[in-house]
Amino acid sequence: MDFSLTPQQEMLRDTVRRFFQTEVAPIARVCDDEERFPKEMIRQWGDLGLIGIRYPEEDGGSGFDKLGECLAREEMSRVSQAFASTWSVQAHMGLWPIWRSGTAEQKARYFAPGLKGELVSCFGLSEPEGGSNIRAMRTRATKVPGGYRISGSKMYITNAPIADFMLLAARTRPELTPEAVSMFIVDLPNPGVVIHKLAKEGIRASETGLIHIDEAFVPDEALLGGQEGTYPIILESLSENRVGVAANCVGMAQGALDAAIAYARDREVGGKRIGQYQAIAHKLADMAAQIEAARWLVYYGAWRIEQNTLDAATAAKVKLTASECALHVTEQAIRIHGGAGIMRDHAVGRFHRDAFVYVIGEGTSEIQRNIIARSLSL
Repeated sequence: MDFSLTPQQEMLRDTVRRFFQTEVAPIARVCDDEERFPKEMIRQWGDLGLIGIRYPEEDGGSGFDKLGECLAREEMSRVSQAFASTWSVQAHMGLWPIWRSGTAEQKARYFAPGLKGELVSCFGLSEPEGGSNIRAMRTRATKVPGGYRISGSKMYITNAPIADFMLLAARTRPELTPEAVSMFIVDLPNPGVVIHKLAKEGIRASETGLIHIDEAFVPDEALLGGQEGTYPIILESLSENRVGVAANCVGMAQGALDAAIAYARDREVGGKRIGQYQAIAHKLADMAAQIEAARWLVYYGAWRIEQNTLDAATAAKVKLTASECALHVTEQAIRIHGGAGIMRDHAVGRFHRDAFVYVIGEGTSEIQRNIIARSLSL
């Protein structure tokens, strides 16, 4: 394995870093306070080619591999996880299934404008009672002349309040089997779909919705790939996204460490800068070591994806390690700031609230441990 970056990857990382420092950093706190995402920024990402990072050039993308995507995610989350989360759903969960298995017409109507930021996407999977447990899914799609009638509900759906279309998972057969789950592309607004914006403690600027679906009609051409039973595409999207989310966690941790180091260099107590006290210096050293370990595990996961050898246990290890690292490092950053750490003028509190989301979201740490434990042949 060679993890040295290519000139193109370094250029991508620097481009994302520069954009987020100049365009996102100045508004990150205001958007967080107002729980509002500036939808026009998605078009800016499209113009820069940032939405298509992971997709081949012949399909309109920028032609980078998974490591390139992880580098971009890290730089985004180093500034704002809320903006990175919005990007993640737009660039991956809301478009990847269409790219993988959509019809030519679906790719032209949704994937191509989605890459340009002309249409905003969301991914409707989690439900109020079953979470992301696909086998417990209650949303139903019933075949009717010319299309389907869909009823059910979806919970914690990122981008839903600002989305122009939704990839929606629904049960097309009564039995509890993977083949009974299908995906639909639902144009928004839809008379049978009501979206309620949720107020959150973490990633507040990333708009999230509770969705009620009551006999919503979608035409036959809304069925992803023109066929039922697209459960494997959902699993593929989720598994790969866990490595991507882990890169987000590394970025949050790095952003908190950056802030803690800057504060330790400036803050004076007892005639010395606090970074000169061993208690603080050791905290910072541990944080730096933990981030570095998590970062290289994420890069290893990205390499495994490119080798087509990523398994569920490895993805779980990557996500568990990185998310727990982010939670711990952001807490230590607050401790280093002392009283200032709980003031909104400092970003470390926001980083910590955002990090909490990812020991729960995308599969809790407990679920990741279950997956890992099953691989140990206990």
